[in-house]
Amino acid sequence: MTPTVYIVVGPTAVGKTKYAIELAQKLQTEIISADARQCYQELNIGVARPNNEELAQVKHHFIASHSVQEKINAGLFEQYALAKTDELLAKFESVVMVGGTGLYIKAFVEGMDEIPVIDPALRSQIQEDLSSKGIDWLQAQVKALDPNYWAIADQGEQQNTQRLSRALEVMIGTGQSILSFQQQTKKRRSFNIQKIGLEMPRAHLYERINQRVVQMVNMGLEEEVSALRPQFHLNALQTVGYQEWLPYF
Repeated sequence: MTPTVYIVVGPTAVGKTKYAIELAQKLQTEIISADARQCYQELNIGVARPNNEELAQVKHHFIASHSVQEKINAGLFEQYALAKTDELLAKFESVVMVGGTGLYIKAFVEGMDEIPVIDPALRSQIQEDLSSKGIDWLQAQVKALDPNYWAIADQGEQQNTQRLSRALEVMIGTGQSILSFQQQTKKRRSFNIQKIGLEMPRAHLYERINQRVVQMVNMGLEEEVSALRPQFHLNALQTVGYQEWLPYF
């Protein structure tokens, strides 16, 4: 049999974690998370990290594996996930991946182009300007300096400060749009890839999302975010579920 990676995808709160665990148990294998935020040790409630009971059912990788002080991106995830896949396929006939973050899955499946190193001072300046001027400033900068990227970015990307900051720093730092570094030829993998997309009626999905937010607050999300405020300048904290608390505080 050809070694296979089953990638479980779908919108927030559709039930990816539960499905992936059941699938991994049936396949007698382990799970690689493809979530760009659940990998951080300091982020728990606000990223809907699998709970201890779920983690005990099947061994997970790339969950609480890094600190918010580390800079994790799609390229690094590609390297990590490929190495971990090789390790697991040496023991099992298949692996389950679940996410999460579409760009991370795309990197794993198709590969990423190398982007020149950006001056850390430029990145820091963009983050400072973002903190003082807000997302409207960032959106205007990207729209003006890299209109091609802005034109193809979906609504989610246009609200994602991490993606927008990256696009802006690449444009300023290299003089080229981040689109110019996209992989033109998909890399070939030594294993089969099978994607499984979960969905449900939108009204039911929205109800589940609303319930999840209430549950997060009841679990202590406010306290979790408050404790992280001194680190809000870090890239890992430029994310949905945390930044929205600033006006409240």
